[in-house]
Amino acid sequence: MILNTVESGAGAPVVFLHGLLGAAQNFGAIQKALSATHRVIAMDLRNHGASPHAATMSYAEMAEDVAETLRAKGAAPAAIIGHSMGGKVAMALALAHPDVVERLLVADIAPVAYPAPSFIRYLAAMRGIPLKPGLTRREADAALVDAVPQAPLRGFLLQNLLFNADPPRWRIALDTLIAEMPKIGGWPDPPGRYDGRVLVLAGENSDYIKPDDHARFRALFPAAVFHTMKAGHWLHADNPQGFLAEVTAFLAA
Repeated sequence: MILNTVESGAGAPVVFLHGLLGAAQNFGAIQKALSATHRVIAMDLRNHGASPHAATMSYAEMAEDVAETLRAKGAAPAAIIGHSMGGKVAMALALAHPDVVERLLVADIAPVAYPAPSFIRYLAAMRGIPLKPGLTRREADAALVDAVPQAPLRGFLLQNLLFNADPPRWRIALDTLIAEMPKIGGWPDPPGRYDGRVLVLAGENSDYIKPDDHARFRALFPAAVFHTMKAGHWLHADNPQGFLAEVTAFLAA
């Protein structure tokens, strides 16, 4: 499928792929800064943002979506930057279509399977919000408190709820995301390897990338180098200037 994109700037193409329950808009400040020197394309992955919905969410399918969109936009090959779920999509894309990936930055995720109980809890709580006419953000926020005690995380999740619709509706495919969580949390071990430039960027306060994962990275991406920055899992939100500095240096290398 052709994905919805938010595009700015001109020059060598750089593509951002968001994580689970995110959207292209998550990279707004980073995208704006890079657009002074690059053509920056942030994509909504399937079942997210303004992109089409589909019944399945395999990494092979999501990688094909990105490849199809890049080719339709005449933006291949591009530097691909993927965070969390988007990082897995980016890795699957590089392994399946190395010709469309000029270089690859994987942000705080490894090519391994993860348990996803917290995300299942979040999704279930989101689905439980009664989408009545006149629903306010405060009411929706209160409905999530028990499952999602962190206010910033609730705000992030509620970016997916369209309050201006009557009644409000989710722009993400909640039922599909819940059904496909085993695939999203997993890793399909696709064939092939990618020999281009790869930066694996971890948050020092995150445990998503473990030392034992480095060997798995190098088996698939022999040129991979590893950096750690001051942040938790949401690198670009926790430390936007640090993340921008890492991205800028990687693109210039």
